[in-house]
Amino acid sequence: MCRPRRARDDAAGVATTVLIVDDHDGFRARARRLLEAEGFSVVGEAADGAEALAEVVRLAPDVVLLDLHLPDQTGWDVACTITGRPEAPAVVMTSTRDAEDVVARAQECGARGFVAKAELSGAAIGALLE
Repeated sequence: MCRPRRARDDAAGVATTVLIVDDHDGFRARARRLLEAEGFSVVGEAADGAEALAEVVRLAPDVVLLDLHLPDQTGWDVACTITGRPEAPAVVMTSTRDAEDVVARAQECGARGFVAKAELSGAAIGALLE
């Protein structure tokens, strides 16, 4: 598992950059507002796996918040592709499913972990990045 380039340094006032990947516009908008309010810098959004992979290359985010269910491929496949790249960002999986169903599989794909959509917060993501 690759360690991401950590941009978050609260003493220096630099925010961790995040790419949000989810096929629901409403969730992406809520996640953006929440994370930006907690000091993260959302640099982009993607609605499917192909767009996510292109945006990871284009934007080089520190973190990819990645939904398990995408219209063109699974979040698992996207996570494995992202984490297999040199200088891979940290991947945090998200879904409406319970954590007990997905945590082990998320780690198998190289993801840092899982945060249920209902429990999404900057603190929850930050804990997975430590």
